[in-house]
Amino acid sequence: MTKIWRETGFVENDGWVIETDEVKATETQKPLLGLDALIAKAEESNEPGLGVVIKPADDVSRLQPYLDRLAIVAVAFPAFSDGRAFSHASLLRQRFGYTSELRAVGDVLIDQIPLMLRVGIDSFAVTNETALKRLSENRLPGIPHYYQPTARRAEAGQAYSWRRLPAKSA
Repeated sequence: MTKIWRETGFVENDGWVIETDEVKATETQKPLLGLDALIAKAEESNEPGLGVVIKPADDVSRLQPYLDRLAIVAVAFPAFSDGRAFSHASLLRQRFGYTSELRAVGDVLIDQIPLMLRVGIDSFAVTNETALKRLSENRLPGIPHYYQPTARRAEAGQAYSWRRLPAKSA
């Protein structure tokens, strides 16, 4: 069972569905298309509110001409060890200025959610039972120090959390 989670909690009645050969969106759902299908649809019409799934090997820069028409970009994590979607999310938020919904789909684990939030992912399609339980209990793991700037600032507003540590007096 897949549930959509945001920092405000679980989302009821999310209308997006990843289209495959076996699964198609119904009249009440909206399709998350593959990159090539999205580009083809965007080229044939000026329809706004489109959705796309970016797979790890996709060239996310191909989305640039269509970003203003996208309601959602889903970045795929096919395995917890494949972190290319972190790079896709970072590029979309920081370099390309994408501001609409950015969703993690696939192997979304509880330990990775804080890092996904840092790169700008703001919704999560969660199937992992441990992650669902911890999220329902508001038990998101904390990471006290970050060593790189990201789309989301550190708590004190600086990009490098270790730079805000006070010097120890002798």
